[in-house]
Amino acid sequence: MSYLSAQQKADLKKYAEAIVAPGKGILAADESTGTIGKRFSGINVENVEENRRAYRELLFTAQPTEELSKALGGVIFYEETLFQTTKDGKPFPKVLEELGIVVGIKVDKGVTTLMGTDNETTTTGLDGMDARCQKYYAAGARFAKWRSVLKIGNGCPTPLAIDENAHVLARYASICQANNIVPIVEPEILMDGSHDLEVAKEVTERVLAAVYKKLNEHHVYLEGTLLKPNMVCPGQDCPIKYTPQDIAAATVQVLRRTVPAAVPGITFLSGGQSEEEATIHLNEMNKLSEVTPWALTFSYGRALQSTVLKTWVGSPENVKAAQDALIVRCQANSQAALGKYQGGAGGAAASESLYVKNYKY
Repeated sequence: MSYLSAQQKADLKKYAEAIVAPGKGILAADESTGTIGKRFSGINVENVEENRRAYRELLFTAQPTEELSKALGGVIFYEETLFQTTKDGKPFPKVLEELGIVVGIKVDKGVTTLMGTDNETTTTGLDGMDARCQKYYAAGARFAKWRSVLKIGNGCPTPLAIDENAHVLARYASICQANNIVPIVEPEILMDGSHDLEVAKEVTERVLAAVYKKLNEHHVYLEGTLLKPNMVCPGQDCPIKYTPQDIAAATVQVLRRTVPAAVPGITFLSGGQSEEEATIHLNEMNKLSEVTPWALTFSYGRALQSTVLKTWVGSPENVKAAQDALIVRCQANSQAALGKYQGGAGGAAASESLYVKNYKY
């Protein structure tokens, strides 16, 4: 029978815990070529490999590097990025490894529609994943990410969508661990719709309960995993305005009901919240008195990079200013992961909405 060895378990646990060490979170720089193209078009930058490489180098070499190391436990790469280098020829995984930052890789291949549903989806990419994981591990990746997407409204998410996405997340996690890679399990419930906070709580609880049931059935070693969920937020079009404290309390309550204490950390996605909202909500969670056996931290893409991109606009002269903007947000989220964020980092620009309906990447 195939089981993880004691050494495999020890290594998986070590990397999972390192990624979510106190005050540390994840920079999600795993946008697909198509998605980074949309971001680049917004700043009039051509979507060619050299521009993508230059932008990722900007992120991974931000100064002072000790501030990057203090705030980031991990960075998620897109496959192309894993095999790219700095302009001086140093492989990107090596750059981060020298900073003590764990390298991750997006391994899913995007979503496909579930027939007979209201355009609900499941995520593809299990075929050939075992061989890809071996290649990624050899290149320096020690954790992976797989995003499943669910939506609320018109009878969704259906039991079919919940069950199917929980199943593929469990299969993905099990394949990763067999290849000594820590799986980040990401069942994202989109903010699309007008549902209130109570509905968001009920759906998130159902989804997470199903995910952990499947992970258990697939013998996934929880101490060597991380969870990347949505925060429990009302729909984007909900007329009721909730406070950051409401969001924090609802999210922590759902997590306490569904996520086993064996999981080392919960690395929230920002899900279209503004940079500042995502930071404040995380901070409020870490200020709550409820017992939270896992680290509560961040795995942000848009909420760490939005101002960076607008500052850079593809110009070499703006690299330093763009890196400064990244450090500001990294420091803010590091403080929020400790419940010590005072607010206001990045000024008014950090409060601009990043919401995109039916978000794909």
